[in-house]
Amino acid sequence: MSRKNRWQFVFGLGLLTLSIVLYGFHYLCFHDLHHILIYLVGDIAFVPIEILLVTLIIHELLRSRERRALMQKLNMAIGVFFSEMGTGLIERFHTSTPDASARARLFDGMKEWSDGDFDRHALDCRTQMSSLNAATVDLPKLRDYFAARRPFLLRLLENPNLLEHEAFTELLWAVFHLLEEIACRPGFESLPDTDLEHLSGDMHRVYSLLLAQWIPYMKHLKNDYPYLFSLAIRQSPFDPNANPVVR
Repeated sequence: MSRKNRWQFVFGLGLLTLSIVLYGFHYLCFHDLHHILIYLVGDIAFVPIEILLVTLIIHELLRSRERRALMQKLNMAIGVFFSEMGTGLIERFHTSTPDASARARLFDGMKEWSDGDFDRHALDCRTQMSSLNAATVDLPKLRDYFAARRPFLLRLLENPNLLEHEAFTELLWAVFHLLEEIACRPGFESLPDTDLEHLSGDMHRVYSLLLAQWIPYMKHLKNDYPYLFSLAIRQSPFDPNANPVVR
């Protein structure tokens, strides 16, 4: 038996012994076993209700409150990610897709979207994404973009709270993998088609995961922080004329 389990066993045995001593003292004072049994059975009968109240209802309410607080912290981390590099990556990948203009029109009315619209577009981004072609991406500039933000990404990966958000963690690992793929190549002038196809697949994975997180994040901003949502709309990566100045 470990020291922790031994301490728990001794503590539990002590409480049980104390209860027996107190019941014995009650009997010695009043000699009323009937009264003792009435309250003993009544207390035991209440135990399942107490378990229901404490472990299932109160505990679940506390867990729900903790989850909401954790999600607030996670949304802050997600917001920092998109501010520092996520939105820039979306813009770079978006301009390299063959249907960039058509996809941009899908986001024209985001300011007026309902919650259902956000959910529908997030699902569409997972199932109806156009393939990216690495040959159309400015790989040297992408490498420089990643290099400047590598320390930030490493710090973000060290955040233990992100383990609670599997989808966002998957996005971070996909971005970090693409960063490593881009960084380890000495040049991009004579890459074979097979390698370009491999990089295209990595970029497509990152782009689809980015949009799958960016759209719910924008939904969160619209519902909870409309002033941040207004700025994000004015800086939309899908608007070639994006301008933070309010007009």
